[in-house]
Amino acid sequence: MLLTRLDVSRPPADWSAALPLVRHLEAYGLTFTDRVTFVVGDNGSGKSTLIEAIADVCGINSEGGKAGTRYASTGIPSPLGEALDAELTTTGLKLLRGPRRKRRGFFFRAETLFNLGQNVSGMPGFWEDDLTEQSHGEGFFTVLDRMVSGPGLYLLDEPEAALSFRSCLRLLGLMHRVSLEGGQIICATHSPILAGLPGAQIIELGEHGIQATRWEELQLVDDWRRFLAKPDFYLRYVTEDG
Repeated sequence: MLLTRLDVSRPPADWSAALPLVRHLEAYGLTFTDRVTFVVGDNGSGKSTLIEAIADVCGINSEGGKAGTRYASTGIPSPLGEALDAELTTTGLKLLRGPRRKRRGFFFRAETLFNLGQNVSGMPGFWEDDLTEQSHGEGFFTVLDRMVSGPGLYLLDEPEAALSFRSCLRLLGLMHRVSLEGGQIICATHSPILAGLPGAQIIELGEHGIQATRWEELQLVDDWRRFLAKPDFYLRYVTEDG
């Protein structure tokens, strides 16, 4: 493990202070118990806000990118990132706050990935291929295969956005391999496929704040099961006129 715990030492100075997850962090903190953690929850629950803040506190560009690079500034930390305290292991301190060239961390942010690719594709330490010459899903794996490997902290924000069912399974295999190599992954997702990785920690965000849960108890798993069993029951509400 590299990152073991998060706490909020003071309320962030923006709208995020009202999020149940932030109030939970102030009161109880969050302990990471496994090398792979999935953060799930509905839109607006704060998944991306949390991942961005972790990137900030760990010195990784919160717009997406690699720790320890000079191609772009990490920018001004988010208010939650400024308020967040991270407890790192000795290995985590070396890999995330040690000499710049030896830092191992990457934030895979789906919505900004191709903008990032325009700046760094072909540069030393990144990927060689031009993402604009690949399909969306192929581009995702060009980056994932190159940047998410070995010991390091890897933050993923909805990496399933461009992936098919089989590609999600391939990503599960990559995550499992990285965990065995000494890496740590924290992934925000809406995918019941990704969240099904055996042995992973799952935390669900909602009005309750932060709640550790099991895959079979997730609301998103129940929703998908019900939809696949009886799609007409759901579709009639969005296809009926009036």
